[in-house]
Amino acid sequence: MSMHNNHAYHLVDYSPWPLTGAIGAMTTVSGLVKWFHQYDISLFMLGNTITILTVYQWWRDVSRESTYQGLHTYPVTTGLRWGMILFIVSEILFFLSFFWAFFHSSLSPAIELGATWPPMGVKPFNPFQIPLLNTAILLASGVTVTWAHHSLMEDNHSQTTQSLFFTVLLGIYFTILQAYEYVEAPFTIADSVYGSTFFMATGFHGLHVLIGTTFLLTCLLRHLNNHFSKSHHFGFEAAAWYWHFVDIVWLFLYISIYWWGG
Repeated sequence: MSMHNNHAYHLVDYSPWPLTGAIGAMTTVSGLVKWFHQYDISLFMLGNTITILTVYQWWRDVSRESTYQGLHTYPVTTGLRWGMILFIVSEILFFLSFFWAFFHSSLSPAIELGATWPPMGVKPFNPFQIPLLNTAILLASGVTVTWAHHSLMEDNHSQTTQSLFFTVLLGIYFTILQAYEYVEAPFTIADSVYGSTFFMATGFHGLHVLIGTTFLLTCLLRHLNNHFSKSHHFGFEAAAWYWHFVDIVWLFLYISIYWWGG
C-alpha cells in the first residue's frame, strides 16, 4: 500500500484476496454442480464460506486504505467511480438477457405452451397483492437512501443514521415478502419457460437486493464509526447507485413480468 511522492495514484501491495476469491468462486460453482447431481451441499457451503471471508477482509483493507491511510485521492476515486459505473452497465446487460428471454417467449408463445401466455396450466401471481407492496417498499427505500445521501452531504450525522437504518430495514422486509411469495407460488421453476424466466429474473433480482442490503448495512456500520465525511464518502455513493439500479430493475420486472406478462 505504497504511494510515490511524484503522483497521486495508489499502488497496492501484494494481496492474497484475488487468489482466495477465485478459489472461493470456483469452489462455490463446483459445489453447485455437486449439489444438483449428488444432493450434497457441503462443497457449496465451503465455497460460500471462503468467498464471504475473502470479501470481508478485502473490503476491510479497502476501507482502511481510504479512511485511515488517505490513499483514495481524487484520481483514485475517479477510477473507482468509473469502475462502479461499468459494473452497473454489465449488470444491466445481465438482466437484459432475462427480459429478452421472457419477451421472446411471451410475444410468440410456442404451440407446446398452448399458443397462449401465460402457458396453459400456469396460474400467475396477482400483480396487485404482494408484488405491488414490494414495489412500494422498494420505491420507499429509494427515497430513504436519497435522504441519507443528502443528510451525509449536509454533515447531518443523526439523519444519515436514521435514513440508512430505514433503507436496510426496507430491504430486509422486501426479501422476507419475496421469500413468502416463493413459498406460496402456484408454479415452480420447472413449469415451462414461464416458470424458468420468472424465477431466474426475480430470483437474481432478490439476490441483488440481498447484496445491496449488505452493502448498505456495511455503510451504516462505517458511518457509525465516522468513516464518511460530507466530501469523502464514495463507498456510500457506490452503494446508493447500486440500490437505485436494483429499484429500477424491479420496476421493469413488475411492469413486464408481473403485470403485463401475467
